[in-house]
Amino acid sequence: MTNTCPFCSLNSNRIIASDSNSISIMDGFPISTGHALIIPKRHIASLFEATRDERDSLFDLLEKVKVELQEKYKPDGFNIGINDGTAAGQTVMHLHIHMIPRYAGDQTDPRGGVRWIFPDKAAYWNSEEIP
Repeated sequence: MTNTCPFCSLNSNRIIASDSNSISIMDGFPISTGHALIIPKRHIASLFEATRDERDSLFDLLEKVKVELQEKYKPDGFNIGINDGTAAGQTVMHLHIHMIPRYAGDQTDPRGGVRWIFPDKAAYWNSEEIP
């Protein structure tokens, strides 16, 4: 039995936005209300494999989805990220950009954002090394 890529066989009713090279869907395992994914239509694992047209498409769609999420959910900010490679936590080996809406009060102290993947280095503002 072969594994199939979940992003290469999406049901069209899951697509919330698209263009000629990319699609966007709501994340199947959202970590916040409105968590969306922006995905190239071509099956590639890494952002570094994307063509210039694909990168432009991904970031154009990211902007379009941001507007839609802002209107619908009214978040106070966004975390935008790519897990590129298994060492970076990528579990679906088809490039996708996480667009995670953030809401005031969803964390006691949101400073550091994505730096919390390494908790001992996240709160850099407490470091004595900062000039």
